[in-house]
Formats: sequence, structure tokens, C-alpha cells
Amino acid sequence: MTVHPLVHEIADAYLALVDAAAPGLVEGLYVVGSTALDDFHPARSDIDFVAVTADPVTAEQLAGLERVHARLAVRYPRPVFDGPYLTWHELAGSPAQAPPGPHVFGGTVRHRVASDRTPVLWHTLARHGVTLCGPRAQELMIDTDPGELAGWTVGNLAEYWRPWWRRSSRLASRPGLACLNGWGPVWGVLGVSRLHYTLATGRIASKHGAGEYARAVFDERWHRIVDECLRIREGGRRRSFYPNPFIRRADALAFTDMAITSAELLGTGRLSLGGLGE
Repeated sequence: MTVHPLVHEIADAYLALVDAAAPGLVEGLYVVGSTALDDFHPARSDIDFVAVTADPVTAEQLAGLERVHARLAVRYPRPVFDGPYLTWHELAGSPAQAPPGPHVFGGTVRHRVASDRTPVLWHTLARHGVTLCGPRAQELMIDTDPGELAGWTVGNLAEYWRPWWRRSSRLASRPGLACLNGWGPVWGVLGVSRLHYTLATGRIASKHGAGEYARAVFDERWHRIVDECLRIREGGRRRSFYPNPFIRRADALAFTDMAITSAELLGTGRLSLGGLGE
């Protein structure tokens, strides 16, 4: 696949800065997320990276990384260059066993983050990672246990997405009001569709890919909200499929509820692809 030139530009700037601040620290640099899944949009996407080191980052090296990412964020405020620092040893084992470590959010280095150590990241890197420095991603020793990916996905539905749907269903709440603008429906409809796709196929999808999947497998009555979310994801240049945001919000929440329930049934083996959307 062809990587957007801006990704290479920012990655090259990062590598020059990190090599000057901590020579030899980063032995592998990879991009995952929308860049690796061929769904990168410079004005809307982040650059999700994985930096790999031989050993855990020391306190002295962390101080250098803080300066590196602060300088990079000044030079390139958008798209943000976010991601974790992992070791080769951690990638070869279960993500559940990887200890908390450095993760960059919007130019800020957080020292001990555990939430980014997920099977989704491990699988995306192994199957789709784009190599910018070091050994090819597809040749790395990475733990890609399908059962662990499925288990994490079911857990994420219960721990994040179902509560998100409940909060968003209350109009007089921050997520409820967010569903009146375009990105609330996109977050829910395409986000849950990505997890549904993973449980159905054992693979990882981009937001756009998840929308195409949802359109293909769910009942025709859901096509309008999926098409609307894909329209917004693509930049919203075409006319909306909805006369007002309240009707769109209602459809987005109804679809999200349906897709969560369907994905939960898939995860427990109580639903096959043939019964989707009914």
C-alpha cells in the first residue's frame, strides 16, 4: 500500500529527533490505525505509531522522549503522532501480560499506560503494520491469539460501548448532545461495526471498512444511517441523507443498540452471520 507523504514526513522528523535525544533507543517504528488500514485522511486522522525498544524505557530516556514529542507537536500540531513504546519481548507475549509503559497522547508522554496494550493493537501490527524503521512488521514475533482478541472485543462491548449507548440515549447529557452532530453517530455506528466485524471474521477493519461491512451484512433498513456515517467520515461534502439531526440521532442509537446486541450474540456463539440484522 502507498503511505501518505505526510506520514513519512512526520515519522522522519520524529526519528531524527529521537535518535539525537536517545541514540539507539528506538529499534523499530511502525504505523497502525487508519494509516495501516488504508483509511488515512490528513485533515481528520491521527498517525498511530508503535515504537519498539530492546529494553523498557528508563527514567532518563523518558525525559528525552518528553522533549522529543513536545518539539514534534509544535512542528506538526496536526495530525497528532500518538502511540506506545513497547519492547520486542512484550510483543511476543500476551498483551494482557504487558506491563504499563510510555504512551504518547497529543504530544504528551504519559509514563505508565496500560489501556493501550490490547489484542487489537497486536493483531493490527502483525497483519497490517507499516514498517518505517527496523524489521518488517509481518516478520515480527507477535502474539496473535484469536481467542484473546475475541474475548477482549466482547469485554469492550460490555465495558465501553454498552455504557456509551446508555449515556448517549439521554439527550440531556454530553454524549447525548454529541449525537446531534455528525461525529457522535459516526463514533457509535462505525465503532461498534468494527467490533462486530472482528467477532465475525477474526480480523481488524478500518472505520470505512467497518461501514462497508455493516452495509453488506445488516438488514436494508439500516443502510441509510450507515451511508450517512460513511458520508460524514468522508468529509461530509455530499448532502445529508437525513432531514434533521434528531432523526439521524435516533437511527444511530437504534443501530448501535442492535449491533451491540448482535455482536454480543456472535461472541457467545448464539448467532451466525446468516441471522444478522433481523
